Amino acid sequence: MNEQSVPPAPVASPEQDGLGVRGVARQLFTLRRDPLPPMRRPRWLARLPHGLIVYAAVFFGFMTSAQLQDHYRVHDPRIVVLSLFTGFSIVAAMFRPIAAWWLGLVTAGFVAATIHGDVGQGQSWPWTPLGPFAFAPLVLLVALRVPPKVTAAVIGVSVACTGVAEALFRPERSQSSAIGALLVFGFAGLLGYALRATRLARSQLVAQESLTEEERARRTLLEERSRIARELHDVVAHHMSVISIQAQVAPHLVENPSEELKENLAGIRENALEALTELRRVLGVLRSEQAGDPAGPHHPQPTLAELDGLVDNVRGAGLEVTQEVAGIRRPLTPGVELTAYRIVQEALSNCLRHAPGSRVEVGIAYGPRDLHLCIANSAPTRPAPPSPGAGHGLLGMRERAGMLGGELAAGPRPDGGYEVSAVLPMDPPGRSSYETKKDA
Repeated sequence: MNEQSVPPAPVASPEQDGLGVRGVARQLFTLRRDPLPPMRRPRWLARLPHGLIVYAAVFFGFMTSAQLQDHYRVHDPRIVVLSLFTGFSIVAAMFRPIAAWWLGLVTAGFVAATIHGDVGQGQSWPWTPLGPFAFAPLVLLVALRVPPKVTAAVIGVSVACTGVAEALFRPERSQSSAIGALLVFGFAGLLGYALRATRLARSQLVAQESLTEEERARRTLLEERSRIARELHDVVAHHMSVISIQAQVAPHLVENPSEELKENLAGIRENALEALTELRRVLGVLRSEQAGDPAGPHHPQPTLAELDGLVDNVRGAGLEVTQEVAGIRRPLTPGVELTAYRIVQEALSNCLRHAPGSRVEVGIAYGPRDLHLCIANSAPTRPAPPSPGAGHGLLGMRERAGMLGGELAAGPRPDGGYEVSAVLPMDPPGRSSYETKKDA
């Protein structure tokens, strides 16, 4: 919203709106400063209400003097003072509404006393014909900044003073002005109440929007941290699995290993498995996130250029791995590079855990529009040890492929092995033209 950066208008809280009798009475006799705030939009009209109020003060002050002289034929010098106080009370209502209302009410009483002996046949009293309209801006400005009960009390006191004056001091030939004053004051009070309610609702909406923005920013931060933690889980889980397998295979690579070496390697494997189990227990909740996480990768992130190191690491753990690349190797978008690397990494980790002693073939084919991955292993040569995994490997791979608009299939092979294949688009959907040109 294009709003001016000014302090929001002071609005009463629901607790203030629910004032009791003592609270209303206390509000009626307060002299606290309560400035009328400027308009928030448009900016160039921010002080328009203040200008209109000053204009109304000058107008009603001048008209009060003119009406007393022309309509009631009063030429008392006090008319100038009463006219000035009439206009001053309207201006003062911009800063101290309750005090200005009392000043306007007292001024109206002095005006009624001044014209009391000059009221002719059918002329209104105690209010002049223009009096209620000159007093209405005070009621309006009060209603804009006080709870509805206080506004009702202000109108009630004003009408009650009118009724008491008519009942006790009304000239014989005058015409009652109480009904007209009640209608004008009531309309001004309702208008002020409606504007105040609108302003209160707008302030609450702005506050709610601020809370929503903060909540959205907090949620984005948590999602980003969750994504980073999930990436960390994939990397650490893979390396812990390799450490466990290496510790298990190491005794078979040494002739006549000592019992101390076996115990140490067994301890390493046991500690690695416990760490892996604890890691998956702590970070397992991250797998409940939605698959379409659009968060961008964080540097540094692994790419297919680092795949040789990953394959060598797996070979060191005791698996026979061959790698073939078809097509023209070229850099891909960071998301595709990271997803392809993670799929191969997770598939090789599954081979280490579930197919010890097998032969693994890793195939990567660069097509004109898609990147094809295939990780296939033969039947294991020895029984697989119990795995502490939570079974989220394939799910994670499918999440990553689906995030880019690709596909992933996994299943057993006729020879007893297992195969994971994926097709990832070179240009995932949702990328901007700027990103496409940049990658090109």
